[in-house]
Amino acid sequence: MMRMRAPAILKFPAKAVVGVVFLASFTMLSGVGFAQTQPEAKHGPSVAWREPDAGKPGDYVDPQRCESCHKAEYLEFEKTAHASIKFPDKPYITGCDICHGPGKAHTDAMEAADGDDQKILAGLKQFPIFAFRGNPKQNAELCLTCHITSKDQQDFAHTLHALNGISCNQCHSTHLVDAAENPGKVGLPYAQMAFFTVPQLPQEMRWLHNNLLKEPEPDLCFGCHRTIQAQFALPVHHRVPEGLIKCTDCHNPHGTNNLANLVKTNWETCVNCHVEKRGPYLFEHPASRVEGCVACHNPHGTVSRMLLVRREGRLLCLQCHTGFHGQAGVPHGRLGFQTSGECTRCHVRIHGSNFDPNFLR
Repeated sequence: MMRMRAPAILKFPAKAVVGVVFLASFTMLSGVGFAQTQPEAKHGPSVAWREPDAGKPGDYVDPQRCESCHKAEYLEFEKTAHASIKFPDKPYITGCDICHGPGKAHTDAMEAADGDDQKILAGLKQFPIFAFRGNPKQNAELCLTCHITSKDQQDFAHTLHALNGISCNQCHSTHLVDAAENPGKVGLPYAQMAFFTVPQLPQEMRWLHNNLLKEPEPDLCFGCHRTIQAQFALPVHHRVPEGLIKCTDCHNPHGTNNLANLVKTNWETCVNCHVEKRGPYLFEHPASRVEGCVACHNPHGTVSRMLLVRREGRLLCLQCHTGFHGQAGVPHGRLGFQTSGECTRCHVRIHGSNFDPNFLR
């Protein structure tokens, strides 16, 4: 009778096993660490502009002359789309002069000062250049000289941002060196950030590929909207602080004709992601068509499940559905409502139904 020979067991030195495990671990971690989780902005910057009103060709200067004093700004500016702008009818308007205006007199005065502080101050007063230190209206108007032709910015003058004195350069920076730095800024810590926060892109890469924003979303928006930041710190919220969703996915900061500057009208903004709630339905829930999803949900954050504005779903329903069966505030009889508990145990199709007008299962 033949005996089956046991398979040979391969033996590796202990150091080799440790090396393989370390290599596999490093490969896995490097894949996570270098993953680009926030690519180009969903709604890119405007690519439509109009030529600015020009002065005399001799009033403009080669942008490389600006580099001698403003080297950091020049190097960052050269990486942006603004640096490649060309006006076919006015080729002499290039580089820094596009935003700051004709700069030849300014550069001539600075070079003549030859480092003398008194002469530099005198030259700045005699030959001023627009440095975005005016009032918000003046700062925004200069940007809108070109960007007004885009549908994304054409309503900016009528937005709450403009009415509250917010100009373009407070959120955007044509040079990364102008970015706001606040090392003492403290966010609102909460447990979800430890589990769901995605890796962040390097600052310069994020700036170049995210509409030249000074800070990433939502940190930039939270600088003013502190009450909204507090709502996102509640247990149930859209994962905006974790970096999985951006504020501009739902809102257009440059203005729309919709409530709260939503990118789409009413509930259309929500069903852009929650497509299963779109319909169309034969029997629609009137609340979603009249007030929108916010009639029942708080999109920023709540302490209730499903982002409901009330902790108990039945109390939310009773805000509208009152006076049924002759009993104020109770839609069913004594033996019906209590035994079933929540309304959605029976009325499961609350967003709409094609089969039952009462949204029954």
